[in-house]
Amino acid sequence: MMSIRLPLSILAKKQAAGVPKGHFAVYVGESRKRFVIPTSCLKNPTFQALLRRAEEEFGFEHHNGITIPCSEDVFQSFTARMAS
Repeated sequence: MMSIRLPLSILAKKQAAGVPKGHFAVYVGESRKRFVIPTSCLKNPTFQALLRRAEEEFGFEHHNGITIPCSEDVFQSFTARMAS
């Protein structure tokens, strides 16, 4: 298996951004509140549907991070269900 080594400057920026290994950041709602969620969410059909909605609304050329087009309340409810 081949691994990719990131320069230390990139790794330092990622850690400074508060994203632990195995997680990623998304932005939710009109206020773009930041949530750090585990990559295991990528397997969840509901989250996949949210990503498809994000693709339809913002496309792939959105340079401000992954923005989920739903309210913060709905997203928090979703993440609470995932955690239980």
